[in-house]
Order: sequence, then C-alpha cells, then structure tokens
Amino acid sequence: MVARRTTRTRRPEAGIALLISIFILLLISVVAIALVVSSGTESSLAGNYRSATGVYYAALSGLEETRGRLLSKNSDAFTTTDPSTFLPPPGTALNMGDTYYLINPVGGEAITPWDSSSTYPDNQFGVEFGPSGFTAPLNPSHKAFSVWNRNPLLALNLPGPLYKWVRINAVSEKSAGIDADNDSLADSTTPLYYDGTHFSNNPSAGPQVLELTSFAVLPNGSQKILQYLVATSSVVLPSFPAAITLLGNNVDYTGPNQISWNVSGNDTIDLGSCNHNSLSPAYAIGYYNGADASHTSIAGSGAVATAPYKSNYTGQAPPNPPFPAIPSVGNISGSISSSFQKPSQLDALAQAITQMADVVITGPATGSSLPVGMSTTNLLTVVVNGDLDLTGWHNTGYGLLLVTGNLTYDPDASWYGIVFLIGQGYMTGSHSGSGQIVGGLFLAKTRNTSGSLFPDPNLPSSNGTPGTYGSNIQFNLSMGGQGIYYSSCWINAAKPTSSYTVLAFHEISQ
Repeated sequence: MVARRTTRTRRPEAGIALLISIFILLLISVVAIALVVSSGTESSLAGNYRSATGVYYAALSGLEETRGRLLSKNSDAFTTTDPSTFLPPPGTALNMGDTYYLINPVGGEAITPWDSSSTYPDNQFGVEFGPSGFTAPLNPSHKAFSVWNRNPLLALNLPGPLYKWVRINAVSEKSAGIDADNDSLADSTTPLYYDGTHFSNNPSAGPQVLELTSFAVLPNGSQKILQYLVATSSVVLPSFPAAITLLGNNVDYTGPNQISWNVSGNDTIDLGSCNHNSLSPAYAIGYYNGADASHTSIAGSGAVATAPYKSNYTGQAPPNPPFPAIPSVGNISGSISSSFQKPSQLDALAQAITQMADVVITGPATGSSLPVGMSTTNLLTVVVNGDLDLTGWHNTGYGLLLVTGNLTYDPDASWYGIVFLIGQGYMTGSHSGSGQIVGGLFLAKTRNTSGSLFPDPNLPSSNGTPGTYGSNIQFNLSMGGQGIYYSSCWINAAKPTSSYTVLAFHEISQ
C-alpha cells in the first residue's frame, strides 16, 4: 500500500481578523480616553469660568450698591443709614488719603481691610497711593455695613453677594494715572474734578471724582478687584426769566378775570418752607419775540395793556417799548440759552429729565396717578408721557413735573418747584380753588398733535387762531386760584438729583 502525502497550502490572511479587532479596540480606547480627558478639561474650564464670572459679579455688586447709596434720594443712602458718621455732608470734597469702607461680613467674620494683617487686607491702596505718600489706608471710624447686613434684608437670611469690602476715596493725577492739566507732572495731592468732558485739578471745574474699589472672594478662593471712577452728573436746565415762560413763536396766555389770581415775577420767599435771599425780579410772563406781544392777553380782553386786573401781574418792569404802561410782561428771547431754542434741543432736555426721573407715568393720567409722599423734604422728579388732568386733585406736589401732552390744571391743586410742558406745550384750567404754583412754569411746543417732532431750527408758528399757538395757556375767565409765583429757591430745590456716572472702569489683575 502506497501512502499519500497531502500538502495543504496555508492562506496568508489567516489571523488578520484578530489583528484588525485589536487595532479597532485600541483606536476606540484612544478615542474614549481623549473624550474623557476632553470632558474633564471642559468641566474644569466651565468651573473656572463659573468661578471667574461669579466673583466678577460679586465685586460688581459691591460697586453698584455703593454707587447707588451715594445718592441722597436713595432710601438706603449713606446720609440716611449712617448720617454724620460715614461720609462728609453732600457737596464736601473728600481729602486725599482719607478712606471710607463699606463692609459686607458673612457669618460674623471680621472685615477690617485697613489692617494689613487681616484676612482681607486692602493691599491695592498702597499700590496706587503709596508713591503719593499715602502708604496705607487709615484705620477708619468711617465704615458702614452693606444693606445685606442690615434689616430688613438681614432678617430674611438670604445669601447676598460675596464681596468683602468697597473703598471710597478721592483720586489724584498720580493715583489715577491721568495728566489732567497736560503739564507732564503727576500731581499726587490735589484731588481730581470733572467738568462733564475732561478731568481737572480745578475745584471749580465741576464735581469731585471719586474712586470706588470693590474686593470679592468666593468660598473656593477666587478673588477679584474692580474699580469705578465716578462723578455726579445732572441735567442742565434752561433759565427761568419769568414766572411763566412761553417759548416759541406766536405764544399765547389768557388768564382768569379774578382779583384773587396773581402772576408774580418777584422772587418769592418763605412760601412752602423754602427760605432764601431774594434775587432780582423776573417777568410775570415772558414771551419769545416782539410779535408775540399781540397774543399775550389777560382775562381774554386782548392785549395786556387793556386787560382788567393787570396790576396783578407784577415783577420786572417791562421795557419801553413795546408797552410802557402794562404790567410785567416782556420779551425773554435774550435770556434763553441757544441750547434750548430748537425742537430737537428741547426734546433732548425732556429725554434727559425722563432718564433721571423718580417716577415715569404713561398718559393719559390723572392726579391719582401722581406719587404720594411728596413733601418739602422729599422732592420728586415726575414725568407724564402724555396728557395729565389734575381735575379733582386737591393735593400739593413738590419737585419737577414734566408733561409732554396737555395739562389740565385744577386751581385747587398746588405745586412747589418746576413745571415743564415740553411737547404739546398746552395748559388749560377752570373751576375754582385756592391752590398755587410756586417756582417756575415753562412751556414749549415741540411736537404736533400726532406726536411728531417739529423740524429744526425753529419752534412752530401759527396763524394766530386760538389753540394753535406755539405754546399756549388758556385759563377759563372764571377760574379761581391764587396764581403763579416765581421762586428761585424752589426752582433750585426742584432740579433733578444728580446721579453718579461711571467715568472709568478697571478690572485689576490678582
């Protein structure tokens, strides 16, 4: 028997599937590891971003609380919560080197930034002011607590922002890094002031520049220092050359035919607890140009010269001409700044007042829409966007009232301060009463009846038809009331309270 030898040819691809499987598993493992590492990195980045954002807003909250509480009209103002023990009286400049701290302890921790050995020292002060000779913050009696450490918020046990302290101080050219007077010398002891556009060493330039520095720390140790440079800003108002200022072309005033009604340009003193030294008289009624004289009537009797009770209109003596024998009614065009003679300029004034208003009301509104609590010590800036009807409102308002629509006056109502009618520039009144307006009344027609702004450069004219004048007061002949009295004291008192504008913002690296 012959044995056969069988030879099998081995295929070269034998075992390749195993190698491919191992390679795929290795690739998947690498991708998985990369995903895990990437996820961890992203989580770490997200955590860092969350911490950075949290500590940033914690520091910012300290700045904003301090900036808000610098305003005297704020219910939590330092002048209210810490009177005479924290900041100097309003209007008093801070001395270079003096420090004032708002502190925000959490859980009873000690916050003493003026102590270099404390947990949260103010080391930034020496960085800025050390070269100026003020090497360390003063150990202050000037400290106040955050609103989060005072009732009613303290009693709520709510977690507040985690800033530790905010420092308030004056700044100089050297500390702020500003050459205000362009003399290439960094003054270190003279405080900076702000004229509305530029920094200055001159105290007469404007309000003092203050620096607010906020330090925040999160439980994870993240820290942040933020700074504001702030100064007060206010709305620039036009002058009040008359008790009633009628701005524009073809203005009109028709007053009551009542002996009790007076319009006085004599600077009223001791009315409504606003005492001051009397200034020179203003006009009782001021119109804008010579042509307007023919439209200025009292008691509906035509020209002022022939009106009854014309002796009730007192104040600055009118020029000669046009009316040598009439009461105090005169041309005030030369007394109004060129910044307040165009529709766009007056509209910008109305917008600026609105932005700083305490209360903004959408009209049509009534007296019941006005805020309560106005008083000689709580003057408010109130804006009514639209018509305001005071019929039946037998109260007294204090402050600045701006009405963009028509104002229906109830002579039993009183207002101490400023009344602006910018927009429709129209005022009517009827009924009887014993109220009065003390301060200044200013009217300008800048918009047509559909609300569109008239184009520059001139305020609108009319054909002389009653009710279509540039600015217009039409009081009923039988209307009562005491009248309208000019008072520089109440005008000044009613000017909108200044806000603290942020002039510069710094984020200081740690």
